[in-house]
Amino acid sequence: MRLILAIAITFLMGTSMSQAADRFPIIPPDQMNAEQKKLFDAIVGGPRSQNYGGDAVNRVQRGGPFNAWMRSPELGMRLQAVGEYVRFKTSIPQRLNELAILITAREWTSQYEWHAHHILAMKAGLDPRIAEDIAAGKRPASMKEDEAAVYDFCIQLHRAKKVDDANFQRVKTLFGEQGVIDLIGVSGYYTVVSMTLNVAEVPVPDGKPLPLKPLD
Repeated sequence: MRLILAIAITFLMGTSMSQAADRFPIIPPDQMNAEQKKLFDAIVGGPRSQNYGGDAVNRVQRGGPFNAWMRSPELGMRLQAVGEYVRFKTSIPQRLNELAILITAREWTSQYEWHAHHILAMKAGLDPRIAEDIAAGKRPASMKEDEAAVYDFCIQLHRAKKVDDANFQRVKTLFGEQGVIDLIGVSGYYTVVSMTLNVAEVPVPDGKPLPLKPLD
């Protein structure tokens, strides 16, 4: 019985990977047009590469939204520039920025996004219990003041499509008006990323189990 189940899981995983590749087949660098190559070089040579090590080319082609964005390279170039800002130049502290990204990934059940940024959130010092509660669709039981402010702002923004005076003022008091806009920016950018990943069906790397369960 276990053998049959293992074969079935392997088949399904292989089918999933095939479907993902079918949607947006990998474009090798030597087959890219000039605009695609410009986008590719900007991503591989940009600040994201510090997280890729010597695997930058493979990571850009097979992970994240970038291979899909090659289909509209001008849009992709503009989006990746926004991504550089909200990742590396934002006024929001990294731990809280990654918290906002995890909230967005959970709201969209974006498996790859959660997988990639859960690692970064832990490195940035986010309490693993906070991530576990968010993954389960619950308001984390124990948050610092700044974490609670970011969580309540982002959750209300995603779900109510607006933010009330209390949540606005909390974030403004902590991070200023720039912080309010930067928090909107990271939430919006990773919504686009999550949309792309979900439509492109980008799989979690190395056949790892999906980190997010469906929410009721």
